[in-house]
Amino acid sequence: MKIKLPPTALALLILAAAAFAQTVTITPKKTVYRRPKPIMKFKRTFSIRRPLAKAATPAISKAITAAISPEKILEINMKDELGEYQWLEEADYKVIFNRDGILCVNLWMTGTAAYPDSVERYVTVSSADAHVLKSGELFSNLPALAAAVRKKQRVEIKASSDEMKKDPENADVHLEQLFEEAKFTVAELNSFFIDAAGVTFVYDYGFPHVLTALEPGGQYHMSWNELKPFIKRGGLLARFVR
Repeated sequence: MKIKLPPTALALLILAAAAFAQTVTITPKKTVYRRPKPIMKFKRTFSIRRPLAKAATPAISKAITAAISPEKILEINMKDELGEYQWLEEADYKVIFNRDGILCVNLWMTGTAAYPDSVERYVTVSSADAHVLKSGELFSNLPALAAAVRKKQRVEIKASSDEMKKDPENADVHLEQLFEEAKFTVAELNSFFIDAAGVTFVYDYGFPHVLTALEPGGQYHMSWNELKPFIKRGGLLARFVR
């Protein structure tokens, strides 16, 4: 028996199939820059390894490459870096997920000002049209989802606090002050990355530099089974929780 679908439903199925069929090839391109007037010997050069995308069309390829560029995601100002600012030493990336119409990339950079430091961020884009995916497009009931992630954060905070208390060197550290404003909220749901096992939400505790060694990881993984009540029906993640 043949089943006839309404034109609207058929169109949606075709669009969904096209989205899932989209594949993106990422090719690295590393460039080493030389500063005209380095303020120190080790500041003579810095490098950026960029992810270049090849997708269904040249236009989408260009748009995805721009959406996942280190300059955009890590907020690198090339004019400043080649001028007097001179913080950056290296920027790089890693592809975490690239299938089913979704591309997720981890980008990071390292540099030195008064002390060495690093920045790490994640971006997830639609392979079909290159737009950056936000939590509201992928999940429903965001307050409940944030509350579920917050439970995982509380477990992490308690474990970290207990571990810190065991070390006599932390006797002068006021743990209650370090964590008094730590609370995962709906706003943090937009910081996430996807892999085959589920979604990991990321939280930055923002410890002072002298205490960064004590800072918890701030990554809360939720399996597809845990996420099932929150996955938006008809969204790009719906196929993972059938």
